[in-house]
Amino acid sequence: MPILGSLIKRGIKLRQKTTLRPLLPTPLQMQRKVLKKLLTKARDTEFGQAYGFREILHSFATPQPDEFYYLYRRNVPIYNYNQIFEQWWKRAKAGERDVCWPGQVRYFALSSGTSEASTKHIPITKEMTRAIQRTGTKQIFTLGYYNLPTNIFEKGILMLGGSTHLNYSGTFFEGDLSGIQASQIPFWFQHFYKPGPQIAKETDWNAKLDEITRRASDWDIGVIVGVPAWIQILLEKIIHHYQVATIHDIWPNLTIYCHGGVSFEPYRKGFEKLLAHPLTYIETYLASEGFVAYQSRPNPDGMKLVLDNGIFMEFVPFNDRNFDDNGELVADPETLMIHQIEEEKEYALLLSTCAGTWRYLIGDTVKLTNRALNEIVITGRTKHFLSLCGEHLSVDNMNKAVRLVAEELNLDIKEFGVAGIPHDSLFAHRWWIGTDDPANAAEVRQRLDDHLKVLNDDYRVERIAALKEVSVQIVPSALFYKWMKLQGKEGGQNKFPRVLKKNTLAQWEAFLREEGIDA
Repeated sequence: MPILGSLIKRGIKLRQKTTLRPLLPTPLQMQRKVLKKLLTKARDTEFGQAYGFREILHSFATPQPDEFYYLYRRNVPIYNYNQIFEQWWKRAKAGERDVCWPGQVRYFALSSGTSEASTKHIPITKEMTRAIQRTGTKQIFTLGYYNLPTNIFEKGILMLGGSTHLNYSGTFFEGDLSGIQASQIPFWFQHFYKPGPQIAKETDWNAKLDEITRRASDWDIGVIVGVPAWIQILLEKIIHHYQVATIHDIWPNLTIYCHGGVSFEPYRKGFEKLLAHPLTYIETYLASEGFVAYQSRPNPDGMKLVLDNGIFMEFVPFNDRNFDDNGELVADPETLMIHQIEEEKEYALLLSTCAGTWRYLIGDTVKLTNRALNEIVITGRTKHFLSLCGEHLSVDNMNKAVRLVAEELNLDIKEFGVAGIPHDSLFAHRWWIGTDDPANAAEVRQRLDDHLKVLNDDYRVERIAALKEVSVQIVPSALFYKWMKLQGKEGGQNKFPRVLKKNTLAQWEAFLREEGIDA
């Protein structure tokens, strides 16, 4: 449909011209407007009545610009998943109306629950679905800033996500967010969407990959969307099936890879071996709780926060004052709005959204990289970091170090995980590196340790003091995916946990022993 492709590109260019307004609202103004709209919509819900939303709304008329936020913080407590689910969302899940958001919640997204419950149920309202679609459209419009061929807007878009066959409980439907969104794609997008409704309904992950592989040569794909690990597995499967050198032998017009969920850097080296020519990489921050940020320009410092579309954000400085050694939020933490945070400092996110989440600790940590453009990068999880003795090792540090080791040793490292363990009276880190290439564990360990000492000064100091040992074990990459399958976390938006603690660590070590590997 070349005419449709030309119309889309013309529309993108026109949209860019019309959005260059001389007076744009400030980040504070945008967030103030969003919160006021959320509170107005939910003021008569049980949550809104319990926490005085009407009183907070009156404060928007006062001359003090921050009075509304003072009252919001005073009236509404901070929630983690277990707290808000047990007190509020469980009732909405049982079919009660007007609990945290007007009406009945008909959809719940299943999240992998790596930090609290084994499987989380996150409410998805019709307002949230529309908000996600609006932000997705905004990201499409940013493609006009890239030097892309016109025909890219005529090619197929392969979205590798969860099944669109949602489970119905009697009062609600549940499934992966990607499956919920794919089941409600706009009519105009259906021409471009692959793998199509029939394959998208498949609930067996391996059967879905097999069917996509079988049909791959029938499609002209220009864009792929999905979590890096599962996209790489699919591309390898297609290349092997058709006995070709690269994925471009099957999809010569493949130009864009839109990814999110985890850092792409550890996967980059192995991924690019599958290509005949470079792709344009576009990152998104689409969580089950909402579309938080997206890449809005080529070669960015980070992703642009979505400040005007159904999400009010608060930022908790990720430090010892606000979090304990286990990554748990302390009582009465410091919280800030968007205009109060500083570049290059880590913050945990609190979200209030049009799905009925209120001051909800999403579990991610972010860092502001560009104040003028409100761009952030995801640095890790509040509970997925290591600080046994003050080393404060973040997932961002780990991703960078693993990428550097892979480049230096020419390794395709597909997955990795790390645990903090006792070592005599002090501490040690134990790493599992997933690669199918010949690798010397001692050499990987030395380079990994050296890079982390450069990337993180606290780590360097503690390696002299309390962090007495670092060990590395090379594990076949297939075992990472087999373990995830056994945990019921295969495919879709599921990711292998970068930091293994407590029960997760015990399960992983027991699994490796069953596979004949000394954990």
